[in-house]
Amino acid sequence: MSDDAASATISGGAAEGALAFLTEMTPDLRGAAILDGDGEVLAAGGPPGRWREDAAALFAAAEGDGEQQVEQIHVGTTQGEVFALRHAGLAAVAVTERFALSSLTFFDLRMMLRDLAAGGDGRAGEQP
Repeated sequence: MSDDAASATISGGAAEGALAFLTEMTPDLRGAAILDGDGEVLAAGGPPGRWREDAAALFAAAEGDGEQQVEQIHVGTTQGEVFALRHAGLAAVAVTERFALSSLTFFDLRMMLRDLAAGGDGRAGEQP
C-alpha cells in the first residue's frame, strides 16, 4: 500500500476509538488529533477547527518550499513536545509533556495510522 493514500474511508467512530485508545496507553499525552488527507479532523481532543489550522501550519512550516512532503515532525520545547506523522493518506498530531520518548510516541502514532488505513480500529491488533 502506498503511503500517499488510505485504502478505505476512515469512519469518525473508528478514529474516535483509536484516539481514545492512544490517550489511554500514553500517559504523557496532553492532546491529539487524527486528520484525513485533506486536513479534515476525524477525531480530536479539543476544538477540531483549532487542530486543523495548527496541523496545517505545522506541516507547512516543516515543508518550507513545499518541494517534498514531510512524513514526520518532532518539536521539543521547555513546555512540552509536538509529534506529527503522516501515513497512508492520514495524519496524526500529538502534544505531550516534556521528555516523552519520541521513538515510542512515533511508534504508537504509526501503528495507529497503519491499522486505521487498513480498515482496523486503530488498536493495531490489541484486544478491547
